[in-house]
Amino acid sequence: MICEEIKLGEFPEAILAPMCFSYSKERSPRAHRAVIVCPGGGYNHLSPREAEPIAAQFLAAGFAPFILYYGVEENAANYRPLKQLALAIRYVRENAPAYSVDPDYVFVCGFSAGGHLAASAGILWNSPVLDEIAAGAPRDIVRPTGMILGYPVISAGKIAHRDSFYKLCGKEDPSEAELNAFSLEKHVSADTVPAFIWHTFTDQTVPVQNSLLLAEAMTEASVPFELHVFPQGRHGLALCNELTANGKPALIEPHTAQWMGLALRWATDFTL
Repeated sequence: MICEEIKLGEFPEAILAPMCFSYSKERSPRAHRAVIVCPGGGYNHLSPREAEPIAAQFLAAGFAPFILYYGVEENAANYRPLKQLALAIRYVRENAPAYSVDPDYVFVCGFSAGGHLAASAGILWNSPVLDEIAAGAPRDIVRPTGMILGYPVISAGKIAHRDSFYKLCGKEDPSEAELNAFSLEKHVSADTVPAFIWHTFTDQTVPVQNSLLLAEAMTEASVPFELHVFPQGRHGLALCNELTANGKPALIEPHTAQWMGLALRWATDFTL
């Protein structure tokens, strides 16, 4: 269940929602690893299937999950969602005791366009666009520990999910320079955070090349990642099971569903 809804600074459209047990006494007093879940939706809406059902899996595995409901449509331009996610990361770290969180372990998890947002946080955390969000604190206050990316939108090139980048650029006729600013494989560096990435070979909406380009760029920058390309599955699988299929058999892929267990193991075993 959602515990509360937290407004994020100057962004009235953004809500950070922590999820917790119904009875707080059931929670261990130990510090939990946190994860901020960013649902997808092409930066024009937010998919419920990629929000609470995902957060609940992390909760059951002993994480402290939060869901970020970030700005879409006209509120997706000018790095606004990225600023909101960076502010959410900072909020979780600065309020870690209140949520029994280990501030050293704050992960981001996103799907499709939400994967682009999560990857932006992991790649652009030291960009000047976040100077104001990080002001008055060590710069890594907004750096996620690691990123978990499901069928992420990455590249603004030939295999781009065009509508996502039109929303990010705030126009339907962006220049090449404007598109490149959001084409994340072009901005990977040695400062990029480690990643767990999964995609399906048959994704026709956000082609698998998005994840492959990111993996290639991370390889060249010597940044570790775990990549799983599953042979079958359409875009937007979420948990790949009945829970998130909404009665659509095409969204049930038992083999691909193992991504959740693999991601949980990756985030649990991750060490700084």
